[in-house]
Amino acid sequence: MNVDIEFLKKLAMEAGAYIKSKRPSSSEIESKEGRGNFVTAHDKAVQAMLYDSLKKEYPECGFMGEEDETHCESLPEFCFIIDPIDGTANFINGYRHSAVSIGYVEHGIKKAGVVYDPYLDELFYAELGKGAFLNGNPIHVSGRKLRDSIILFGISPYYEGYGEKSFTMLRKLYENACDLRNSGSAALDICYVASGKTDVFFELRLSPWDYAAGGLILSEAGGVIKNCEGGEISLVKGGSVLCAGKENIEEIEALIL
Repeated sequence: MNVDIEFLKKLAMEAGAYIKSKRPSSSEIESKEGRGNFVTAHDKAVQAMLYDSLKKEYPECGFMGEEDETHCESLPEFCFIIDPIDGTANFINGYRHSAVSIGYVEHGIKKAGVVYDPYLDELFYAELGKGAFLNGNPIHVSGRKLRDSIILFGISPYYEGYGEKSFTMLRKLYENACDLRNSGSAALDICYVASGKTDVFFELRLSPWDYAAGGLILSEAGGVIKNCEGGEISLVKGGSVLCAGKENIEEIEALIL
């Protein structure tokens, strides 16, 4: 099935404009399972808006979204994987670093991805085999070695038991890299590695909507995305994620595996 990347870009920017115009009140915020895990009325509104527009344009497609009440055990043949607001805690607190993420998967293969940051007006996108772009300009991973790299990371606060291992891995990378950053949006972190703004990203527990779009963008930008155990990531269930350039992935794996 042919999916129009221009249509996906337009949808992401429309959703981003909505997000940028909102700041949730306390009555619009709900807690989900796990520490620091929230959903707002605006997450739900954006997801509903995206689903409605995509269903009209591609009625044969299925969906996986962060705010679904239940999540499927397998992907439909044609499927959009969506995070309406990646970085909800940032959004709630007015820390203007969140994104809309729309990935399209066909027969389990990532075919198209769009990640939009409305606060910086940065639109990252890719189609399989066509390269990766930021606001129309081609992007590529940095090519820097680990010693010169900036490491982005997440600590997976929603899930008990990942903190100690995360900080152990982080310490090993910190001792061999240039510097560290934590942003609160995995989708943007992956795109920052893809665009060469940073060099490495890892988190021990993410979900497919966090990386479906960004993972394709990174791959098309010459980068590598896998799990922290050295295997393939899953588009059905969550797991760890490691993103880097081909120049430093082996050195990173030697430190953390």
